[in-house]
Formats: sequence, structure tokens, C-alpha cells
Amino acid sequence: MSTSVFYRALGIRGYKHQSIQEQDGGLVVRVRHDGGELTCPHCGGANIVRRGTVPRSWSTVPIGRKPVTVFAEVPRMECRDCQTQPVVPVPFADSRRSYTRSFERLVLELRESMTLKDVARYLCVSDWLVKDIEKRWLGKHFAKPRLKDLRHIAIDEIATKKGYKYLTIVMDLEAGAVVFVGAGKGADALKPFWRSLKAARAHVEAVAIDMSAAYYTAVCDNLPDATVVFDWFHVVKLLNDKLSELRRQLFREAIDQLHKDVLKGMRWLLLKRPENLDETRNESQRLQEALDLNESLATAYYLKEDLRLLWEEPTKQAAGLFLDDWIRQADASGIRVLQTFAKTLARHRAGLLAWYDHPISTGPREGTNNKIKTPKRQAYGFRDPEYFALKIKALHHARFELVG
Repeated sequence: MSTSVFYRALGIRGYKHQSIQEQDGGLVVRVRHDGGELTCPHCGGANIVRRGTVPRSWSTVPIGRKPVTVFAEVPRMECRDCQTQPVVPVPFADSRRSYTRSFERLVLELRESMTLKDVARYLCVSDWLVKDIEKRWLGKHFAKPRLKDLRHIAIDEIATKKGYKYLTIVMDLEAGAVVFVGAGKGADALKPFWRSLKAARAHVEAVAIDMSAAYYTAVCDNLPDATVVFDWFHVVKLLNDKLSELRRQLFREAIDQLHKDVLKGMRWLLLKRPENLDETRNESQRLQEALDLNESLATAYYLKEDLRLLWEEPTKQAAGLFLDDWIRQADASGIRVLQTFAKTLARHRAGLLAWYDHPISTGPREGTNNKIKTPKRQAYGFRDPEYFALKIKALHHARFELVG
């Protein structure tokens, strides 16, 4: 086998070919050091004495479907200048790794379109080796994202498994990249992020969050100069939950079967936008029948639709007048769930209107949830939290299929 084959196919440098033989269904390539001058990897000195060799082997790129193992006796030396006895560095593999750099590149390329188990099966190696290669690469590129340039961020949590297991996600809304993944939810999960943000001396201008008291307090304590923007998506979602609660209450209090039949199965019709109702299924007619029979339900439904217009006003001042009027209508409706919700909006008035100063939301973060769930489902979960966090941070870098 010529030296050029090693350079182009196996990526072997600094060693000469000795032999190649078939063993256990694969190929074993034996190479030896080319005998060039040695220098100390610690001090760079040339006052070297050879002290035998150390046997090493590495997995490298396969030839056809046959796995290839490279075997060599790596020289050991003694440096008279710094009084150390290091092993000569191998130019085609990283220190303390059982694979070559060319094999590492192949694994990373395959992982862009294949699952971890598929790559391991194709290359005839263990799952943990493939994961270790990818985890090292992810850690090198995404473990410490640049925080100094953060200006607009979104904070939210995502459920990772049953049993109330959560991760807290922080996203850079300008770059679309996840910059922090914390275990759990609430203020405690964000403590490492605040420390990193302070060390980076970032100047965050606005933060999009839901109306969680824990997140609001944490942001105010750690970013006193940033504007808090309460996300419109969560506001509408919370009102939808109140509307569903009211429908269930009316169903329980219905005095005859007719009212119960009309209210049954109406939840999704109440939550849909009017323009999204399916006319082929008579959804508009069914919705109107339910609203005609229940005055309180109709009031809540129309107020729900009106609230969407809060973020379509021409100015912040007009939006403030609209919000105040909406709160008065909800309070005057006499419907308990609406009155409770109106008090919530009144307490968070400044954060709701801050959208007109910084029109940001956690919408991009919500979209990232689906990207997070895709590899999680394909991998049937991640048992290594650190690896999972790195995969989340690398989502914006994905160029091919999101594989587990």
C-alpha cells in the first residue's frame, strides 16, 4: 500500500506502512514511526533520549464495509531539558483517543443524516463511542456561546418527560440560537445564566417571558435596566384556558340535556379563530348555536377575540386605552373567570404594553420546542443531560434532518 493512500483515504501522517491483514472480519493496518527527529511536546526541546515504545491502536475510516484498525508502536522519549517522559504525539489522532481524526470527521458527517445507533451499526463501533465523538464536537462549538452581544432574549421552559421534568431555555431572539439550557424551571434554574451573563458584560435591552412571577422577579433582580415584555402568545393561551374552564363550569351547571349536548365537544371551536372554522363541517353554525344558548359563554368568547386586537393598535397610547377598556368590560361582565383574568392583566399592564417598545415574543422559542422534541422522540429520550443540552444549543446549526 502506497503512502498516498494513507494521506488521502486513512489520513495517516508521520508513519510508514508495514503490513495489512484481514482479522475478525476487518482490516488491521500496521504502521511504524517514520524515524524523524523528535522534539518534546511540553517544552519544545530537542535534547531527547528514546525510551522504547507504547503499543496503540485506532479505529479509522472503513474500506468498503470492512472496519479498519490502525496499529502502531508509538515511541516514548525522555526530555533532558524539562525532565519528563512523554509519549510522542500522533499527528493523525488526538491524545488519549481510540480513533483517528478522519474517523471523527466521518462520524460527524454521518450524524447529520443518521441516528446515533445507525452510525454505530454502520461503522461497527459502540453507541457510546459515536456519542462521545459528537459530544466532544458539540462541547467545543456550543458549550460556551457568546453572550456579550445579547440584546433581546426570550425565557421559557419545556417539559422533557413525564413526571414534571423541565428544562429552562434562554434564546437569543436576534440570532435564533439557544444560549442557555438549565435544569428544572423557575428562578433557580437561571442562576448559572445570570452569572455567565454578568461575566460577559452583556447589555440586554428586553426580555420576553410569560406572566410567571418567578421569571419576572428573576429578570428584575438580575437585569434591572432591561424591559420586560409579557409574551402575547401566553396571554392569549391563558385566556383560552379561562374560556375552557368557563365552558366546563357551564356544562356542569346545565339544567337540561339540550344545553349539555350543545356544549359538549365545543372546546376546540371556542379556541379557534373565526377565520379558521371549517364550513364543510358546519363549525360556524355549531359555535353560534352554543353562543346563542349561553350568554356568559358568548360574552367571554367575544372578549377573547377582542383581546387579540391589543397587539394591532397603531400606537402604544392607543393600545393602553384599548387595554383599559377591555379590562373594564371584563370586570363588568360579572363572570368570575374573566374578572380574575382582568385583574391579572391590570397587574401586568406595563409589561403588556412594552411590546410596542420592543416587539418581541417567545414565539421563536415555542417554535424551537418542536425541534427539541423531534430528536428526543427519535432517540427515545436522552439519558445524558449534558449531551441533550448541547444538542439543543446546536439546533440552529442543523443543516439536515434532526436526528437523535
